[in-house]
Formats: sequence, structure tokens, C-alpha cells
Amino acid sequence: QLQASGGGLVQAGGSLRLSCAVSGRTFSNYAMGWFRQAPGREREFAAAITWSGGSTKYADSVKGRFTISRDNAKNTVYLQMNSLKPEDTAVYYCAADFTLRGSRWLTQSPFEASYDYWGQGTLVTVSS
Repeated sequence: QLQASGGGLVQAGGSLRLSCAVSGRTFSNYAMGWFRQAPGREREFAAAITWSGGSTKYADSVKGRFTISRDNAKNTVYLQMNSLKPEDTAVYYCAADFTLRGSRWLTQSPFEASYDYWGQGTLVTVSS
């Protein structure tokens, strides 16, 4: 089970940190990702991290502003979001997959279909 939290209302330029707590699985075995879905748009990739935390990947739209990290001791993955913009307004979802490793993580981690497990989403609203 994946439980996302930390969303809320923030002014443009502000920061939020999202958390995704994982239960019922060996968290350290799973690659994790964050995706987001803005109103009226399809869900899109935001960030991904390997099972070890050694590698990360970001969408161009968030690169330099968002940071994904994980704490395997706490079974939690985080998304630190800085310099938020109104266009970052979306429901943010965390996702997990056991098979995303090595070259497959490099090529497939930005795609929704690569993840077997999903959280319920947390809403981030950025006001201008």
C-alpha cells in the first residue's frame, strides 16, 4: 500500500514536500516514481528514483526545482518541490515497481505502465 501526503495550497515561489509511505512490502526492493495529473490533462511523469536511491531522473519541466529522495529505513519516498509555479498545480501520485532496475530503469522509469503499484494521490495547488 502506498500513501501519499503533504499536498496543499501554496503561493507561487513557495515550497512543499510530498511524502509517500509504503507498507506491506520490502520498500528497499522497489524503484519509486512521482507522477502528476493537472486538471483536464493526462497524467505525466515528474521524477523517479532507483531502489537504492543512487540514481534519479526528472521531467524537464521540474528539473532544478524538484528533488526526489528516499529513506529506506522509514519506507518513505519524498518529493521536495521548490520554486513552485501555477502550472505545477496537479494531483501528485507516487508509484512503485519491483522490476525497474538497471537499463530497464534508465529507459522505462518515466512511463506509467512501468509501475505496478500506485498511491491515491495528493493535491497540490499553486496560486499566482
